Amino acid sequence: MDYQTSIRHEYDACRIQRLKLEAIFDSVSDGIIALDADMRVTNFNRAAYTGMGFSRTEIAGMDFFDIFAISEDSDAQTFARALKSERMIDSMETKIRTKNGELKDIILNLSLLNDDSNNFAGYVITFRDISEIKLLKEEIKGRYRFGNIIGKSKLMQELYQIIVQVSQSTANVLIEGESGTGKELVAHAIHYNSPRADESFVVVNCSALPETLLESELFGHVRGAFTGAIRDKIGRFEAADRGTVFLDEIGDISPFIQLKLLRVLELKEFEKVGSNQTQKVDVRFIFATNKNLKKEVESGRFRLDLYYRLRVVPLTLPPLRERREDIPLLLDRFIQKFNNKTGKRIDSVSPQVRKAFLEYDWPGNIRELENAIEYAFVHCDVKHLTVEDLPKEIRSVQGTDALLSKYSLRDSSSDPRQLIKQALEDAKGNKTRAAKLLGIGRTTLWKKIKEYKAE
Repeated sequence: MDYQTSIRHEYDACRIQRLKLEAIFDSVSDGIIALDADMRVTNFNRAAYTGMGFSRTEIAGMDFFDIFAISEDSDAQTFARALKSERMIDSMETKIRTKNGELKDIILNLSLLNDDSNNFAGYVITFRDISEIKLLKEEIKGRYRFGNIIGKSKLMQELYQIIVQVSQSTANVLIEGESGTGKELVAHAIHYNSPRADESFVVVNCSALPETLLESELFGHVRGAFTGAIRDKIGRFEAADRGTVFLDEIGDISPFIQLKLLRVLELKEFEKVGSNQTQKVDVRFIFATNKNLKKEVESGRFRLDLYYRLRVVPLTLPPLRERREDIPLLLDRFIQKFNNKTGKRIDSVSPQVRKAFLEYDWPGNIRELENAIEYAFVHCDVKHLTVEDLPKEIRSVQGTDALLSKYSLRDSSSDPRQLIKQALEDAKGNKTRAAKLLGIGRTTLWKKIKEYKAE
């Protein structure tokens, strides 16, 4: 091989290697910008120029401050000081303004770039767009505002006051109440209105896993700890460090898990399954149960020392039957929710529906009420919710089923013409709805309207 051919092969190999590196560089989702000592752009990837709203040809060689505008004054000053003193910046959360004026939330890192002689040669800046993450966080916070725990009853007003107070503390909270009373919603509200709101909120249903799996889920495990443990696993406590752990159905954990949990509450430390290395953790605990834990203690199924550790602040959620004055508020809120979800526009509810809701005992509490309204939305095809749209168990409330029988055309003592007119009036002229009330088809209704001249 002659010298020129050798040089050409070497050049081609370098070019192919460069193209591969550029492809890798461009495949990174974070924006990467390399700057020389004069703050001119020397290298960049696709995410950098598209994220800032520029083209590849525009960004090359530009002065960094012409393309990268930090919108927060305090952050801009921090950034400028770092540049001046040639210091690094690690994970600074700030806002930037793109070429078209759009504001973006980003996490920014600044690193120094040295040459072959280890002399300062410039900077490497990486940034990640976290705008969508910020929006999701704000949406979640909004979803769990105190205002979403609905109720004007005295019981609920007292509960609001306690939740506001406990949100600002780090005390362990035990939420007791029947299934469906909203224990997880209250736990979310406490976390997202606390100083830990920007940290993790980790939920564990303790009744959903057997003892061995729950131990691994909570504490994590190391590789080889048991059959199937092929790699190290981070537990929920470690994942929630600096945040909040919500342990639901805490009354169902075994004596072994109770003992291990007691140590975490007392010392804020634990070991992974299969490890003897102690780890510290900073976690706020919220617990929930639908059991009477005091009775569980008396029966010997729950440790007394753990009981007092986890119920520093006890919260008892009242069942729906004890705060019936809140039912109309919940009814209206869930109708609004399912209107938005389904695209329907149900704008009114018959007095009979409200009466049935107020008289029913709601053994499943708020969850059952929400499910009942979702059921009604499936069956309601007009803008007015009536009794026949409700689940059978609610229609069975004394006096409610009788409301349907008043439309029976099979009753020989009834005046068919009057029944049809009443059904049309109650259905606000909607013949499909009136036919449902009468228990006949729409075509049959048309025939009977003509027959009895009932319209």
